[in-house]
Amino acid sequence: MSAVPQHRVLRTEIPGPNSIAQHRRKTAAVSAGVGVALPVYVARAAGGILVDVDGNQLIDFGSGIAVTTVGHAAPRVVAAVTAQVADFTHTCFMVTPYEEYVAVCERLNALTPGDHEKRSALFNSGAEAVENAVKIARRATGRPAVVVFDHAYHGRTNLTMALTAKARPYKDGFGPFAGEVYRAPMAYPLRWPGGADACADQAFEAFVDTVRTQVGEDRTAAVLIEPIQGEGGFIVPPPGWLSRVADWCRDQGILLVADEIQTGFCRTGDWFACEYEQVVPDLVTTAKGMAGGLPLAAVTGRADLMDAVGAGGLGGTYGGNPVACAAALAAIDTMVTEDLCGRARQVERLFRPRLEALRSRHDTIGEVRGRGAMLAVELVAGADDPTPNATLTAAVNARCHRAGLVTLTCGSYGNVFRFLPPLAASDALLTEGLDIFESAFEQAQR
Repeated sequence: MSAVPQHRVLRTEIPGPNSIAQHRRKTAAVSAGVGVALPVYVARAAGGILVDVDGNQLIDFGSGIAVTTVGHAAPRVVAAVTAQVADFTHTCFMVTPYEEYVAVCERLNALTPGDHEKRSALFNSGAEAVENAVKIARRATGRPAVVVFDHAYHGRTNLTMALTAKARPYKDGFGPFAGEVYRAPMAYPLRWPGGADACADQAFEAFVDTVRTQVGEDRTAAVLIEPIQGEGGFIVPPPGWLSRVADWCRDQGILLVADEIQTGFCRTGDWFACEYEQVVPDLVTTAKGMAGGLPLAAVTGRADLMDAVGAGGLGGTYGGNPVACAAALAAIDTMVTEDLCGRARQVERLFRPRLEALRSRHDTIGEVRGRGAMLAVELVAGADDPTPNATLTAAVNARCHRAGLVTLTCGSYGNVFRFLPPLAASDALLTEGLDIFESAFEQAQR
């Protein structure tokens, strides 16, 4: 990590000439369906800094969408991957297995919420994990239906597009989608019709009513929920709502599936966001931050549920690739050794006062929300007008990018800034990034 100084350097405009040239190649060679948020081409990275092909050093507030939680080129991950590549890169676990896969499952079984007996299965991506969690839930319960929520994002495969709420760009023109998927209102305090104070009770009642009237409890295999919604806008449900949903599902024999793909692995200040309210899901899906940048995902859950699937019912050629498994074991060791849960809470203590102070000066910030190093601000038209302000969001984002800060937006209405810095980034680097964001916001307001 020390090979890349941990500060911003701008040698050219952003993007620079070499990035522009490479982007021309991308346009000619890559499907237009693969979008790019910032056409800056990265040559190397370390800690919280991305170095582009023009020699610019950009501060990273996105972590590849919550993937490089342990930092870019984390030393333990680099060493573990290097050693594993020298040993072997693939055999297919379903043909000739290997210890690394088993070791990752053991760690997941121990780390995920609950002290019950668990099993895990490994896959390639978050969408694949979610799809397999639905398969497991249906097989174990013998029920067909799955209930999800407004503003949810669960992936881009056919089934997970059906589970995902936002149509554009994720679903537009790709249907028809898988059936037996039902959607309940999300407990979204800022935008709940009855007001934030009534949100917890009314949203819970609306959820129960949706299941009873549109599906039937005895037909519902699972309720799938992001404890803090990701792409939908970093929506944090009001206190107590998630635990009430979990208790009700348990009473009805409905499985609770926690999509912890973006919230997991220390990001919110706990190993998993469910732990904040002591919620123990039946199944947990993970990916993103688990493997330090390599593609790996998992479903972890109650042993009786995971073992309800017959041999051969789960798997995939690359699922649990040994190099990705080695990276995950090293990333988890880094999280434990460096107390990255504690570090995420420190990041929140650094970010939140700055963001709240900015909100106090500008009524176009409707809310600051999130936990740990998963924070967001939602931009609105004004103090008395909660209309989503996607125009201002885009303007601030563009200014951040030009200043050498990699920022991400999200939300069903495109009006939410999300902050997902690597937990390896220093306070000095994070403060510099916040200075840039604050300046970009102030300038865009004029």
